[in-house]
Formats: sequence, C-alpha cells, structure tokens
Amino acid sequence: MVDYSKWKNIEISDDEDDTHPNIDTPSLFRWRHQARVERMAELELEKDELKKSKQSWHARIIDCKERMKKNEAKDDGVEQELEKLEKEGKELDRKEEELMKKEKKMPWNVDTISKPGFEKTVLNKKPERKQDENLSEEQRELNMKNFVKENEKLCKQYGMLRKYDDSKRFLTQHPHLVCDETANYLVIWSINLEMEEKHELMAHVAHQCICMQYMLVLAKQLDVDPRACIGSFFSKIQNCVPEYRQQFETDIEDFKERIKKRAQEKIKEALAEAEEEERKARLGPGGLDPLEVFDTLPEELKACFESRDTELLQKTIAEMPVEEAKHHMKRCVDSGLWVPNAADANEDNAKSKSTEIDSPTESPKEKEDKEPIYTGVSLDDLD
Repeated sequence: MVDYSKWKNIEISDDEDDTHPNIDTPSLFRWRHQARVERMAELELEKDELKKSKQSWHARIIDCKERMKKNEAKDDGVEQELEKLEKEGKELDRKEEELMKKEKKMPWNVDTISKPGFEKTVLNKKPERKQDENLSEEQRELNMKNFVKENEKLCKQYGMLRKYDDSKRFLTQHPHLVCDETANYLVIWSINLEMEEKHELMAHVAHQCICMQYMLVLAKQLDVDPRACIGSFFSKIQNCVPEYRQQFETDIEDFKERIKKRAQEKIKEALAEAEEEERKARLGPGGLDPLEVFDTLPEELKACFESRDTELLQKTIAEMPVEEAKHHMKRCVDSGLWVPNAADANEDNAKSKSTEIDSPTESPKEKEDKEPIYTGVSLDDLD
C-alpha cells in the first residue's frame, strides 16, 4: 500500500486561490513568499552555525587529548576541560537531533517539493598529466632557466599574494604557473630571503610555496595536469576540516625550518669559499700563504716584518743558524713576504748570511679583511 501521508503537510503555493477579501492578493502572495523564504534561510543559518560549532569542538577536544598524552602526570585542569568538552559534545548532538526533527516537520512547498524532470550532465575531460619524469638533469636545468627568464615577474607576484581568493584568481589567469618550476623558484627565493635576514617575507613566500606544492601533490594523486587542480585545492583549503588545516600548518612550519637550516649552510659555504678565494689571491710566487708563513716565523722575525725595519731584519738573519736562516728565507720569498735584490737572488752563499733586502712587504696582519659576498642559490638546494 502506498503511503500518501507525506502529501498532507504541504504549504500552499503563492499561485493558489487561497486569498482574503480584505487584503490585496499580490501583496498577500509576496508576504507569504517572503515569510517562507525567511524561515528557510533561518533554518539554513542554524545548520551552518551548528556545523561551525561542531568543527570548533572537534578541534578543541583533539588538542585537549594531545595535551593529556604529552603530560604523563595527572593534570586535573586538563581532565576537567575534557569532561566539559564531552558534555558540550552531547549538547551539540542534542541540538543536531532537534534541528533534524524541525526540518522534517517543516511543510513542503514549491521550492522543496519540485525537482527537475530532465538533467543534462556534461563531463569535462581534465587535461592529462605531462610525462616529464624521463628528462635528464641537464634538460631539467635548461627548462628551469628558460621558465625563470620568462616568468620570474609572475612568480614573484604570486609569491607576494596574501589572500586565497587573490591567489586563486591569479593562477586562474596564469595557469601555466602551476608547475614544478614555480615551486622550485619559490624554494630558491625563500632561501635567498632567509640569507638576507628577511624572515617575515620568507615565511610568507614559504606559505605560497606550500600551496603550490599541495596543488602538485593533488595532481599526482588524481593523475591529471596540475592546472586542473587550482579550483579543487582552494575550495579544499578554504573549507577544510580542522585536521587538514592542522596538517597544512605543520607542513609550512617544517618547510620554514628546512629553509632556515639550508640558508645557514649556504652562508657557511659562501664564507668558506670567500676565504679560500682570498687565500689563493694572496699566495706568493712560490705558492705559499703569507699569513701561514708569518704565523710560523720566530718572534724576532715577526717583529722585523711588523716594524718594516730592514737593518733589523738583516741583523736578525745574520744571528740565526745557517740552516734555519735558509729555511725561513726561502719560505718568506715563496710567500712574497719580502723580495730579495736581483743581484742576491743568484747568489747562494750561506756562510756570509748577509743578504741585501729591498723592502719587506706589508705585514699580513695589516691587510684589511674583505667582506665575503654571498653567492646565489642553485637547483642543488632543492629537495
């Protein structure tokens, strides 16, 4: 037997003949329609508020349970908060049940009872994912250089956006930016910003980079072109459950820590490289470092070079043993600490130990240290 009872509770439509002799008919229809629309809107508002309350309650109870796990000792404050949240959850369940009953009791009307008789569904075929896994490292690096040359300005514009709606609109206008090259560029830019101690800007660019990486991961999961995942990602991140949002924020923090660590490594590498270049630049004609040679000289010879006293240097060498004098003389010449006279350069008479000296060179300690220049970051910095 067919149950027709559900058809008994139907609200009269606006175009029915149920009118009042003392009320203008069009006005009666407008008021009736407006009242029905307001009741439906109020019900939807209650449903939305209840949904937000449940999401907030769920996030708070997860946080409370995690704190209980971290604190092995018994904490009465956390336990009381958990009991309060459990009571709140029961109250939310009761409100949800009442709301469902209220919605079920509402009379049907022309907006809720009618459904389209025919529907046409059009399936848009998503673009296939590009197969670039077989590219060589040289080809990848060439593609990266060409991409940055053509799109660096657009990448920086995307990296500076702050609102999800603005990012979605920008990528929709420039869908070719949703690719690995953009993510790589943002990683390199983040490292450079951290090396320049622009920490807040680095954190913002890192957020945009994680958004791009999430789109690329979503494209791999669906096996489609990343350009087809722009709308899906932003809809998901703007209306996500607390667990998804928490994972997203955790990934951002982890990424920023990796950026900071890599930036420190790059600074150390740049300093070491600058020191090595400076050392090579000051090598003498014999390939020795004057700083290293100066540090190994006896104190009396160091005093000669620091004072630039030629006579004192001649006297000090004359007073030293022959073999020791020859050893230090050769190392000083090879490092460029001092330059002998051309006539004495061909004369190797260890007995006389009297060598005319043109002029000792400048003491290494008197030379100014040069500020190292940080080098750029290459694709080798990418994970």
